[in-house]
Amino acid sequence: MLETRDRRLLAELQRDSRRTNQELAETVGMSSSATWRRVKSLEDSGVIERYTAIVNARKAGFGLASIVHVSLARHEQTHVEHFVREVLQHPEVLECYATSGEADFHLRVVVEDIDAYNAFLDGFIFKLPGVSQVRSNIVLKEIKADTALPFKL
Repeated sequence: MLETRDRRLLAELQRDSRRTNQELAETVGMSSSATWRRVKSLEDSGVIERYTAIVNARKAGFGLASIVHVSLARHEQTHVEHFVREVLQHPEVLECYATSGEADFHLRVVVEDIDAYNAFLDGFIFKLPGVSQVRSNIVLKEIKADTALPFKL
């Protein structure tokens, strides 16, 4: 379980991870050295996995997003392992979840346009062994896309 100070640090880092250690310390009311130690501990323990920039997909040229629902014909371990291995190699797939329900996997895919999406499906998804059904939901409008966890402070 995270301590209150750790949750405050994480909430602030999620807001803006480019702040200096001193700025972060002032915001959370801790000394600079204590802040550095706690952040380092959160990094070392894997709570903080990495730091990144949030890029606007449309402004960066990725005009089409889709939620792809993939079902496998049979859950043969080799098909599942192959599917996972291949998905990890495709940068268009931003997220992939193994789920219960109608589909076995849900992917969030971003590409430049509909032609690129068709090429992604034809050249990759439809060629994977064991795939029995693929349904696409094209994202018409992004309502909420957040990466910050909802820490209660």
